[in-house]
Amino acid sequence: MAWNEPGGKNNDPWKNKGGRDQGPPDLDDIFKNIAGKFGKKGGGNGSSSGGFGIGGIGISVIAGLLIVVWFISGFYTIREAERGVVLRFGEFNQFVDPGLRWKPTFIDSVIPVNVQSIKSMSSDGSMLTEDENVVGVEMEVQYRIVEPYKYTFAVTDPTQSLNQALNSAIRYVVGHSKMDDILTSGREVARQQVWEELEAIVEPYDMGLSIVDINFKDARPPNAVREAFDDAIAAQEDEQRFIREAEAYAREIEPRARGQVNRMAEEAQAYKERVTLEAQGEVARFSELLPQYVAAPEVTRQRIYLETMEQVYSNTSKIMVDNQGSGNMMYLPLDKILERQSGSNAPPSSRSTIEGLRENNVTGQSSNSAPTSLRGDSSRTGRTNR
Repeated sequence: MAWNEPGGKNNDPWKNKGGRDQGPPDLDDIFKNIAGKFGKKGGGNGSSSGGFGIGGIGISVIAGLLIVVWFISGFYTIREAERGVVLRFGEFNQFVDPGLRWKPTFIDSVIPVNVQSIKSMSSDGSMLTEDENVVGVEMEVQYRIVEPYKYTFAVTDPTQSLNQALNSAIRYVVGHSKMDDILTSGREVARQQVWEELEAIVEPYDMGLSIVDINFKDARPPNAVREAFDDAIAAQEDEQRFIREAEAYAREIEPRARGQVNRMAEEAQAYKERVTLEAQGEVARFSELLPQYVAAPEVTRQRIYLETMEQVYSNTSKIMVDNQGSGNMMYLPLDKILERQSGSNAPPSSRSTIEGLRENNVTGQSSNSAPTSLRGDSSRTGRTNR
């Protein structure tokens, strides 16, 4: 039972044994008792004034220790990638560079801010596009702190503010874009637009941030239509692949075709010049033959015929000779004869055979029997009766 409950003995702890209310203990008495204890430990049974002096020395030692602890606690280190924002009684005082520093504890406070490392933050969600389709978009922003004081005091929570600004920029861009552009070829354009929009939102707040990059991580349609969109994307990729293959084929074929055109044009030009020169040569030759033909027409005509036949027979290796009135057909293997001739080393019989054949053909004389050499050749090659 408590001392102040009804029916209790009402044993008030602040009353003395005589029943007089003495109240709570005085703080001055408590401190005097503590000082007296220090005096007794230091000086034994001395006077109260002597005990108080020794107690003062103890307090001075404690105070000195506290000062040493306070001084040591003021040392701190700022890393190489950080800058320190010094606050004196909660108000901005200065910046400190990397290294070992000292500050008066309970007077100054230091907030280290990393200004070199690049931080990242991602945002995703389902958003409504301009053509009233729902698409899931995920983007990541990379930023760096450029002004530590503004980053610390411009807004209450710079990380949360940047996250909200990123969400707002993404939803604005996606809301003004079509779903096909977000899912396929328009990703780069959307990423650049989100970057510009985010910088426009963050700039008025002056948070001391610098946007380094925006990454378009993912864009996906709803699960109900994902397969159809995957097919559409695959078809568009095939289209781009076919276009690239066609362009590569065109780049390969076009130079070759141009080379063939140039070669054919050069050949045609060469053929034109050759035919023109040959025609001019023929004209000049006939111009030279004209006075001779006028002087001796029969002889000139005969010589032209012989030269023409010689040119014609020079392109064939086999000749069939029909002896007039004999009823026999003779075959001359000129290829064998020409092989035996080998230039000026041809046997006289071969030359006489050809000359005799030429003479018979030119003069039109009929003979019932071929020359001796021709008979010998025909007997070896064989005759055929008509």
